[in-house]
Amino acid sequence: MILHPSFDTNEKGHLTVCGYDAVDLAKEHGTPAYILDTDAVRGMCRMYKRAFREHFGEDSFPVYAGKALCYKNLYRIITQEGMFADCVSSGELYTASKAGFPMENVFFHGNNKTDYDLQYALALGVGYIVVDSVDELNALEAVCRETSMDADILIRVTPGIDPHTHKKIITGSVDSKFGSAIETGQAMKITELALSKERIHLKGFHCHVGSQIFDIEPFADACSIMLGFIKTVRGRTGFEAAMLNIGGGFGVRYTDKDPEIDYEANIAALGKRISALCLELGVKKPALFMEPGRSIVAAAGATLYKCGSVKEIPGFRNYVSVDGGMPDNPRYALYQAEYTAVNASKAKDPAEYECTLGGRCCESGDLLAEGIKIAKPERGDIIAVLVTGAYNFSMASNYNRIPRPPVIEVSKEKVFCSVRRQTFTDITALDI
Repeated sequence: MILHPSFDTNEKGHLTVCGYDAVDLAKEHGTPAYILDTDAVRGMCRMYKRAFREHFGEDSFPVYAGKALCYKNLYRIITQEGMFADCVSSGELYTASKAGFPMENVFFHGNNKTDYDLQYALALGVGYIVVDSVDELNALEAVCRETSMDADILIRVTPGIDPHTHKKIITGSVDSKFGSAIETGQAMKITELALSKERIHLKGFHCHVGSQIFDIEPFADACSIMLGFIKTVRGRTGFEAAMLNIGGGFGVRYTDKDPEIDYEANIAALGKRISALCLELGVKKPALFMEPGRSIVAAAGATLYKCGSVKEIPGFRNYVSVDGGMPDNPRYALYQAEYTAVNASKAKDPAEYECTLGGRCCESGDLLAEGIKIAKPERGDIIAVLVTGAYNFSMASNYNRIPRPPVIEVSKEKVFCSVRRQTFTDITALDI
């Protein structure tokens, strides 16, 4: 096993993904290519469902965060696994709907939903709209009146938590573009306003403290604040929330430096804390929801590239250039996200060649990793970057007019191209 159970080596010395030879996958499907072990994805879905039922209660469900990885067949998989879904745009709603996902099991997020977004969500029968602001609440009320439809909502609340993660993925602090803060009194104000709306039905509250969190303390702190807020709202208005969605954010092991996470143990510990808090505060335990995305798909994914050149600059560094880069994985360029890379063609050879993994774009910042060690490559070798199932395909672009890679699903049963490689025709299809 290399880092995660999806990755290993075979008798040829090649990297394998779900038992399939990565070099053979690259030959068959070309490079760059996203590879996703769907057995691993299903395994994580089942773990979350089992743990929620046991430790949070029968009415509690994991909600897959589609922003991590969104395409039709993935929604078919999470439908089969009985998950709820978190969508953040009309495009994600459309994808889920086209895949046959039950829209009544969708939470619709976003800090700036347009009137069209709200109309579209209601037309699709979305289960819950997570309202982010007073302006949005009033806009939703107007749409409900115009369409003679009702809306079930949760209100997004910012609990004022610092999860000690990267500042660009913190979302629960008071100074945030998301939600209404408890500390400033705005959360209570929007709650009272929502309760006054005839066609809008408040079901509970939502919060999200950030991403890539490795322990339960930020979640436990958020639950303490949110359950306290539920009690305060009950005392002031008589309304007691039946639902509490505490967002996502469990971290993933990208490199050997990251800790290993026992997700089920974390959920069990968090469940105990929540039960104790409810007893202490004297509130009914609400149905609990969390929104795992990264932790479901990241470790199931790898991206395969072909080495084009090895450039050694004496006294400086060695560059290994591949046929992908920031268009298929912008996370290093955005916030220096660290990854594990492997020379998939020589995966059993000593990883002693220190290098910078560079992309093909006309951009000096187009890098995938710096200061990593892999088996010394040569032109034509297949280079794999591991744990790329989350926020790679979903954040991909056509910078430099480079076609997006395909998504190749692998499982014990089959290899399946679920998203085909873009063509030059696709890139120019909207040009006039």
